[in-house]
Amino acid sequence: MSNQLDNPGRRDVMRKAGAMAFAATGVVAAVTPAVAATSSAAGALGARLQGVQHFGLTVQNMDRAFEFYTQVLGGTEIMRDGDFQGDVIHNTLLLTEELDARQRHVNPRAVGIPDLRSGAQRLDVRFVQFDNVVIELLQYRDSNQPQGKGDSFAPPTEKTSPAFPRSMHICFYIRDDVDFNQFVHDLEAESAKRGMTQVKANRVVHAASEQERLNAPLNTNTNRITSGKSDGWTLIYAKGPEGEQLEFVQVRGQAKRVFDGAKDARRQLVAAQ
Repeated sequence: MSNQLDNPGRRDVMRKAGAMAFAATGVVAAVTPAVAATSSAAGALGARLQGVQHFGLTVQNMDRAFEFYTQVLGGTEIMRDGDFQGDVIHNTLLLTEELDARQRHVNPRAVGIPDLRSGAQRLDVRFVQFDNVVIELLQYRDSNQPQGKGDSFAPPTEKTSPAFPRSMHICFYIRDDVDFNQFVHDLEAESAKRGMTQVKANRVVHAASEQERLNAPLNTNTNRITSGKSDGWTLIYAKGPEGEQLEFVQVRGQAKRVFDGAKDARRQLVAAQ
């Protein structure tokens, strides 16, 4: 059966799910009536937004990614849907990519553009809730592949360096009372137990081999900044099970005061509009 977003019932379900997801994020304070009125009127674009609703990640293996973000990192499933196909959803997601391919006289399929229009490929999605953000997992698969465990439509990109323009990452906030170095160790260990050997975190020292990376002292698992404007910011970059770029941070001291002050200023600005 064709799953298209022009179905009124589907639109209502997705709208309600999105509203629940955003309400749970706590990213921005509740929208006041004044802001609600501004959001529907002409004016500054920023005044019409309610903040970030979710981050999306296209995955190679839906079940593996879902297991990592729920069972390893502790997110909670909001909803799942799938088998999206048809002209409306194809145009909604892929029209400009398809036009660009045709202008370059390239077969859209050759550059990773699935054919949702005819239903040859399908899109499945799952939403995962964390304390202050929602992550959407997406998988494009051939129509003869089962949902979840089926193979992806296209291979993953080989260019995984975060230095590439257009690269994105997901950043997770670690509680202040958590031993960050131990967290990184346990993240890799728990993932390895599940066969997710792709989950690897960087070290703050040079390693000439994978074994040297693994053998690095525990206190090299994180970079703790103790001076300058970022004083109090602790971080490490890691790869997730899909090769996606992840970041884990703790924010204390000077950095925390800066971010908390910016959040308070933002709330006052929104309330005044």
